[in-house]
Amino acid sequence: MPDTPAATPRARVRVPLRFHDGFAVDADLVTFHGLTDGREHVAVVLGEPGPRPLVRLHSECLTGDVLGSARCDCGPQLREAVERIAERGGVLLYLRQEGRGIGLYNKLDAYALQDQGLDTYEANAALGLPEDARDYTAAAQMLRALDITALDLLSNNPDKAGQLRALGIDVHDRVPTGVFTTPHNVRYLRAKVLQTQHTLPLADLTGRGVG
Repeated sequence: MPDTPAATPRARVRVPLRFHDGFAVDADLVTFHGLTDGREHVAVVLGEPGPRPLVRLHSECLTGDVLGSARCDCGPQLREAVERIAERGGVLLYLRQEGRGIGLYNKLDAYALQDQGLDTYEANAALGLPEDARDYTAAAQMLRALDITALDLLSNNPDKAGQLRALGIDVHDRVPTGVFTTPHNVRYLRAKVLQTQHTLPLADLTGRGVG
């Protein structure tokens, strides 16, 4: 396990969350001192976390989370995660890792290459960028600062569970999210299954989307 410096909570504030479909819940938003990557990640504490809370690592996605883009499944996953975590008790870590860590501008450049036929990973490679640049050391720091060392992880991505375990977090179960397909994101979702072994039902992901 890497010798990672400890982070500490910086501030905690109660925020009422209101979604476009009418779902509403109050959450505590926690900020931190001492995160290794220096980014402004936020923990969204929902319900009453127990000894093994439900946790999601959600990477920031301006296009999906804010603008409602149908080229990915990020917005629906965020909405689903907030409700499921609130029901059980746990934490959503909102991580500033736009575009799997390559940034917003590079992500939009990759979209342009996807429009020419490349998949999401091929587009990153064509730009000279990693397929996935995300590192979850700061996530592990945030969890420990919240006294969470054992959890169930809400994710289809085996790399998230693997990295957390390598960082000393006990990921007991990996709980799959829903499947949120549109005509524009089917190719994107298929690429996640084929390239990085996301646990999505490949047989259901048919079609010729552009995402």
